[in-house]
Amino acid sequence: MRKSRFLTHAAPVCDPQAALAFIAARSDPTATHNCWAYRIGQVYRSSDDGEPAGTAGRPILQAIDGQQLDHVCVLVVRWFGGIKLGAGGLARAYAGGAAQCLRAGVRQPRVRLARVRLGCPFAELARLQARLAQWQAVIEEEAFDAAGARLTVSLPAHQCQALHDYLMAASRGQGRWEPLQET
Repeated sequence: MRKSRFLTHAAPVCDPQAALAFIAARSDPTATHNCWAYRIGQVYRSSDDGEPAGTAGRPILQAIDGQQLDHVCVLVVRWFGGIKLGAGGLARAYAGGAAQCLRAGVRQPRVRLARVRLGCPFAELARLQARLAQWQAVIEEEAFDAAGARLTVSLPAHQCQALHDYLMAASRGQGRWEPLQET
């Protein structure tokens, strides 16, 4: 844009430390400005990196919010070309680059996972293991005792009730269910 070059990077991030690590890894020390923003739930931050206040970081953050994205970090690198763009031109350049990059990227849905310890009699174990994929459940740990098998599984939180209902029906009420955590 008017002899300035812009390069935009975006990535999913899980926490502010990951966002700052992404920014540090992708920033170009030879560039005039490395402007960025991230949003992780209600936590957000942005930097104009020497551009006039509010002309880079905030427009990048608005591009993230405009596409209703979460857990994402955007870095826009600028090499100054000798022609000043003005406050409006800078805001349009940074927001436009961020928005275009985010539209081109692959969106990854975020799914709340639950970890559950469940138990069933030995007679029901093979059938339960064969059906776990139906609820997108993954076995993390298996243990056995006199009462049967104990499995620690992770699965999408919205699938918990269906798996619980199946376990209780298949084991005729003898199944054990212990929620561990959600992430």
